[in-house]
Formats: sequence, structure tokens, C-alpha cells
Amino acid sequence: MIGIVDYGMGNLHSVSKALERLNYQYFISENPAELAKADGLILPGVGSFKDAMEILRSTKLDQFLLNWAESGKPLLGICLGMQLLFEHSEENGDTTGLSLLKGNVRRFKGETDTGERYKVPHMGWNRLQFHQQHPLLENVDQGHVYFVHSYVVQEMEESNLLASSQYDVVVPAVVGKNNVLGAQFHPEKSSAVGMKLLENFATLVSKEREAKVYE
Repeated sequence: MIGIVDYGMGNLHSVSKALERLNYQYFISENPAELAKADGLILPGVGSFKDAMEILRSTKLDQFLLNWAESGKPLLGICLGMQLLFEHSEENGDTTGLSLLKGNVRRFKGETDTGERYKVPHMGWNRLQFHQQHPLLENVDQGHVYFVHSYVVQEMEESNLLASSQYDVVVPAVVGKNNVLGAQFHPEKSSAVGMKLLENFATLVSKEREAKVYE
């Protein structure tokens, strides 16, 4: 069972519909006690990093997520949810994130080193490039996926970069360290490529549930 974290800033409808298409059981909750019953968590997110962290802290969901990550159970952050896994964001002033992964979130400059302007936010389809093998990417095509974001993770550890895209700079598209995983793009809106990634995450969650049964 996958728990979708509802803190008021997630694209809950599209994520839940994607899991329904995969015939995978899920529930949506803002209650840590309820979410603790899940085998894996999805942390979605749309909007401001600062606002999101203020909500997570005020509801104590930040500490719940830190404890969850420490437990070893799968956690997948999507879009803003992925950015929240990192140390800091410069959006609306410096804000400390969950710090589960090393790295900082910075705004696209909107201008290349040669002075050419480009659109911010980065919105639309861009191709993935894989950097290393991982169960989350098993049988996933290096195809196009759908991005919508104005801020990008930088200064992260190379060992945690699973896949990237390119939009003037290298865009970390899929990240992971142990059980903590993230996708900058919206897998639920990214056709077969994104659905396969979500299916792989559901498989990781199923393995977690099976391991718990046989403990």
C-alpha cells in the first residue's frame, strides 16, 4: 500500500489516478499516524519550496518524513517533492529542506553563458539520459518526460544522480540514495516512460511489504 502525503501542495489527483491505472492500492492522508501504516510513500508537490517546508514543519510532517527515511522504507518525491529532499532552496529566500540528500535548489538563470535568453519555467517534454542502473529505472526507456519547474537541483552528489535532462544546465531528473528517491518531472503525466517508473516504485514498495510479512 502506497501512502500519498497530503500537505495541501501536491498534485494528488493525477498521482492517484496513475496508481489506479497501475491497479496499485493507495490512500491519501495528512495524518502521520495513518501514513505510518503505508509500505511506501509518495511526496508530491507543486508550488513554493518555502511554503511547502513551512507547512511540513507546522504539521510535524517534516519529522515524520525524516523518521520514515531512516526506517528504510521507500520514499518517492515528485517535482517540488523531490526538491524538498535536498538541503536548501533559494526560492523566496534561503530555506532549509529535509536534507535527506546533499544539494541546493537554484533558479534557472534564464540566460546562457553566451547571452542567449531561454524560457523559465522549464515547461514541456525533455529526454532522459541515464547515469547508472537502478531498480527505479529498470526497463524504463530513455524517452521524453514532462517537466514544469523554475528551480533546479545543483551541487548534488554525483553518486545520487540516476538520470538527467538538459535545459541550459544539467537537470537532475531522477535521484536516489538508498530508499530515498525523487523525480523532478511528473511521471504521472509522462506517458509510458513515467508510468513504468511509477510501476517500478510500486514494485519496490511491494518488496518492502513482502519483507515485512516474512520478518
